[in-house]
Amino acid sequence: MRLSTVILPVHRWSEGQKIWRRAEELGFHAAYTYDHLSWRSFQDEPWFGSLPTLTAAACATERLRLGTLVTSPNFRHPVTLAKELITLDDVSGGRFTLGIGAGGTGFDATAMGQEAWPPKERADRFGEFLPLLDELLRSDATTREGTYYSAVEARNIPGCVQTPRLPFYVAAAGPRGMRLAAEHGQGWVTYGDPKGPADVPVEQAPGVIARQIEKLTAACEERGRDVATLEKVLLQGSTAEKPLQSVEAFVDWAGTYRELGVTELVIHWPIPDSIFENDLAVFEEIATEGLARLG
Repeated sequence: MRLSTVILPVHRWSEGQKIWRRAEELGFHAAYTYDHLSWRSFQDEPWFGSLPTLTAAACATERLRLGTLVTSPNFRHPVTLAKELITLDDVSGGRFTLGIGAGGTGFDATAMGQEAWPPKERADRFGEFLPLLDELLRSDATTREGTYYSAVEARNIPGCVQTPRLPFYVAAAGPRGMRLAAEHGQGWVTYGDPKGPADVPVEQAPGVIARQIEKLTAACEERGRDVATLEKVLLQGSTAEKPLQSVEAFVDWAGTYRELGVTELVIHWPIPDSIFENDLAVFEEIATEGLARLG
């Protein structure tokens, strides 16, 4: 099992770079950030762009993997995103992972003036977006016509440092998303019950993940793929569980999900006076000792 962190893009770089460097010093496997234009309780607070932040983080670190949790079609197009991704993969020396999902109905969904897409349209769009992005990142030139997304001789030379392209970690809970994860993903991401993870009683939260992994396994079997070839990533912070209260709490939480087959845990870097407020000293102790205490 690996341990990673999410560093939200809320800091001016003069301060933010210190956090990304500290994440590497603490030995985290990866540091991710949210790919939003704004987000919930931070709507009226500082919030910077994810891909420029990750590019700067790539220059400030040497070993730490970097990524998004998660990018979505809400305000992006596969052609322009692919160009930014091959650049980021190059700048980072092949340390980038793309967490990607169908998106939701938050601020990103209407910021460009459009109506929020209904669930079926979000799923339809994601079903076009992800395969096209996959092709763009594997090919020197791509032409494809779709209902929502098209490419005409879109060039991506020299392509990704990582081959055959940078990894996709697909966030999915429903059957269509699970199939996309099985077909295109190198990893799968969950944060709990998408209908309201914080409303699920703590004792029932692991059961939600167990059932999701069962669905992922079935989707892989349909495609003749071994589910063990996908990383299974759990993003902490949305459920009623409190694994960052102490090292002991983290060990219990991590052990539960390791038994279920989760291969990477992602914990939020503490942010004072926010929903992600936690004791930084405890957080750093978890980073350096938590997984070791699992045995």
